[in-house]
Amino acid sequence: MSTAAISRPGQVLADLLPASRVKDAALVLGGAALTGVAAQIAVPVPGSPVPVTGQTFAALLVGTSLGAYRGAASLAVYAIVGMAGMPWFAQGKAGMGAPSLGYVFGMMLAAVVVGALARRGADRNVARMAGTMALGSAIIYAVGVPYLAAATGMSLTEAVAAGLTPFLIGDALKAALAMGVLPLAWKLIDGSDEKH
Repeated sequence: MSTAAISRPGQVLADLLPASRVKDAALVLGGAALTGVAAQIAVPVPGSPVPVTGQTFAALLVGTSLGAYRGAASLAVYAIVGMAGMPWFAQGKAGMGAPSLGYVFGMMLAAVVVGALARRGADRNVARMAGTMALGSAIIYAVGVPYLAAATGMSLTEAVAAGLTPFLIGDALKAALAMGVLPLAWKLIDGSDEKH
């Protein structure tokens, strides 16, 4: 008897683990830590106060694999702990004064959206995953770029040039990675279930 992923409506990858509050807490804290570690993979962008990081990839991966509630909780923990002084924002920064803090707020919202879409099966195939990652990235920029403009005094056009345009190729690569990883995980799980 097959228990294919498609027959698991309403589930995200984290739901495949035995349910418990301890598990949920561990997943939330683990997602926050993963995002913090990924933020340290940072490459400065000339002319921009925002570096290219692994942070957005981690945030979207956390939202998609944990679901809307746990994903949002994870990113909220990441944001709160970072604003409280833990140096795990991009390039080891912390606090509330960073001009890139808007991107962190956008990641919280994006985690909710991509998590909700994953619960509807958007993480099961490459095409739907592409749309999910594109939407998640758009949400991050929709919050991050105006915040960058407000925090730095840039015009919106300048903020787009400094905080969006230089990141599009990197985001496309991160999305391609996610498009392969999550559908492959479901495929491996399905194959494992079919053997039992």
